[in-house]
Amino acid sequence: MYRLHPLLEILTGFSLLLTSTAIVYYKWKYTYWKKKNLPYLQPTIPFGNLQSLVTTTDSLGMVLKRLYEELKRKNHPHGGVYFFARHIYMVVNVENIDRMLSKDFHHFVDRGLYYNEKDDPISAHLFCIGGKKWRNLRVQLSETFTSGKIKAMFDVFTHCEKNLQEIFEILHQKKQPIDIKDVLSCFTTDVIGRCAFGMNCDTLKAEDSPLRTYVKKFFTYSIGRLLVALFTMNFPNAARNLNIKAVPKDISNFFDKLFRNIVHDRETNNYVKDDYIQILINMKNSKLARDEGYNHDGKTVTIEELTAQSFLLFVAGVENASIAPTWALYELAKNQEIQQKVRNEINIVMDKHDGKITYDTIQEMTYMNQVLYETLRKYPPIPFLNRQCVKDYKIPEHSVIIERGTRVVIPVLGIHYDEEYYPDPDKFDPERFDEKKLTARHRCCFIPFGFGPRMCLGLRFAMMQAKVVLTSLLKNYNFTLNEKTKEPLKFSKNSVSVQAEGGIWLDVKKY
Repeated sequence: MYRLHPLLEILTGFSLLLTSTAIVYYKWKYTYWKKKNLPYLQPTIPFGNLQSLVTTTDSLGMVLKRLYEELKRKNHPHGGVYFFARHIYMVVNVENIDRMLSKDFHHFVDRGLYYNEKDDPISAHLFCIGGKKWRNLRVQLSETFTSGKIKAMFDVFTHCEKNLQEIFEILHQKKQPIDIKDVLSCFTTDVIGRCAFGMNCDTLKAEDSPLRTYVKKFFTYSIGRLLVALFTMNFPNAARNLNIKAVPKDISNFFDKLFRNIVHDRETNNYVKDDYIQILINMKNSKLARDEGYNHDGKTVTIEELTAQSFLLFVAGVENASIAPTWALYELAKNQEIQQKVRNEINIVMDKHDGKITYDTIQEMTYMNQVLYETLRKYPPIPFLNRQCVKDYKIPEHSVIIERGTRVVIPVLGIHYDEEYYPDPDKFDPERFDEKKLTARHRCCFIPFGFGPRMCLGLRFAMMQAKVVLTSLLKNYNFTLNEKTKEPLKFSKNSVSVQAEGGIWLDVKKY
């Protein structure tokens, strides 16, 4: 009788033992929600309820949308799911979402996202950190994007808008399809660079801008990077012990050098400007920082913490501000009557303001606002929200207690496509957001930028950029869909934000 080599026998036996142990461990972990007597969706070893993320072309947002729909079909107001071995609480009922994100926010202050401040300091930014440090930083940085500050920045918007017009004239003359997301990301890079950091980026005019390259790279996920991200989310302590970084090294090195140079130039030349990075420089050089040192509670910042907060604003500002106008132009290209209705409003309002794009002009675009809201309903920049329970929480009107440390997921995309709130949800219908219908719906039926104290810091800023873009382009051009745009449209699996597989390509003609 044939026998395996003794060493091979040992390795085979060890592998079988390891596999058996892993299976037992997973089966034990998968009893968590059953013991809690909470409705749950049946998981599969080893991916839990995320198997289709690996076995299909679905994006994470679409996977979570389908889990939401399955719980909703079963009339569950909430339910338990599993991301690999980690138990996750999924909220379905909008009343409970409202409570968790606002009234009972103190139970869910943290997002529970992975960062590694020791090995990857640029990852420890406002979006990921929690507790007292997050709260203090948020208070001090929120003054950057008040209505008054945005109005004061409007000259920058109009300067960049002129550059956008010049580029579009060139693109129009070439009579080639336009990758609209790429062009608009260059515009938002120029705006955020000038307004928040005093940088003259000129990304619209520069081919192969490194700024644009690294922002795009940050939001593009290979399957390997996605699996690493899921590992860090499920096993954060192990990931930190293994020195795993949340931000790829070349990206962090580029932005770290960029923001350090800005700080050095301002301090060397005694140059002060009323913008975002100046607030951080002031915190770094404040009397509190000099007298007490860096206390790491968000009242002062080190140079590493300064670069982390600057990195977040730059990449998030560029991406979030370009998503809404990109998808809006996609939908307007498919719906010519709606496109013409927006254009008519632009012409009427601009005639009242001597044909100029001003802060007041933009504020009067009410139908455009409805178009952008409907766009953000169908294409929220981030298709789900994360929270982590920091203090045991009893679900109102239920016996279930969410234990401290439990992760919570709110499937924004699922809510935005729920027929209970939005009949015929695949249809693009800006009338859903007229004032009467908007106020009739629960406020948490529409949360494209989050809700409550952790709502997106730059919401107003992003919306203003989107309106400037649509006003600038629609008054001069008509957009139609190019055949390079893949239909039926699918969300890219390789992006953390809502991106179209293959991009959005439009044809443009002078209006």
